[in-house]
Amino acid sequence: MQSILPLARSAARRSPARTAVQRFLSSSSAAAPQRTVIVTGAGRGIGKAIALRLARDGYDVTVNDLPSLQPSIDSVVSEIRGLGRAAHGFAADVTDAAAVDALVASSVEALGPLSTMISNAGIVQVKSLLDTSADDIRHMMNVNLVGVHNCHRSAARQILSQGTQGKLIAAASIAAFRAWSMLGPYAMSKFAVRALTQGWAVELAKRGITVNAYAPGIVDTDMWDVIDAKMREYEGDSAAKKGDAMRKTGRDLIALPRLSVPEDVANLVSFLASDGADYITGQTYIVDGGAYM
Repeated sequence: MQSILPLARSAARRSPARTAVQRFLSSSSAAAPQRTVIVTGAGRGIGKAIALRLARDGYDVTVNDLPSLQPSIDSVVSEIRGLGRAAHGFAADVTDAAAVDALVASSVEALGPLSTMISNAGIVQVKSLLDTSADDIRHMMNVNLVGVHNCHRSAARQILSQGTQGKLIAAASIAAFRAWSMLGPYAMSKFAVRALTQGWAVELAKRGITVNAYAPGIVDTDMWDVIDAKMREYEGDSAAKKGDAMRKTGRDLIALPRLSVPEDVANLVSFLASDGADYITGQTYIVDGGAYM
């Protein structure tokens, strides 16, 4: 090993991949740096699974959700501390840019420099486009798109001010690749998240921050309970039971023989938030069991 180190160091000085080589050379002796992450919409569902997975990966975690979900925030914080990681809770609405700035500042004060932002918070609306108003579309875009932008902007400003590298990761959806009946505005917002991800990635590529997104399929969460109920109502099937519409859609679309669970999505986000994803940016990765192929 000693014989190749001088050559490796020389190559590092000449190569565009200098940072990666230096990281390799120092990885055996340097302690792993403290990593902190903010996960929005983390009081339940996919966001909660992501927060817990990243804690297991060694992240200290700030758990965010709406003020109305403060008990859920507190519960997830307690679970993370039970895993031996530091955790901080902060209630804020991601559509409020000032509140998001306060979220980032509070996280840094409580846990230290910010490493990663997971812009997970989002909403769904199940309605025919024939009945969808301009206000419906504005509301959907405000939460699912502007909310992501607010989080990415505040996090990017913080990471740049630290002079460190970082990662911004957003929630897209399988609906970012194909529009679904009754989910028109939702699909609009998620297609836009893909574009926003690419825009941020291009802008930050040379400044040490990567930007990617994850696109879940049919996941057994509260959000899909809402979709399921509305689809049963739309189809006029009074005999259908809770979960029937979701299970039917899953059987018709998903190649793998089960519905997704939040942990499936968290596994992908774990990779995107790791050093293994350092050379990936501007991408939206589908995790849907083969529903979209």
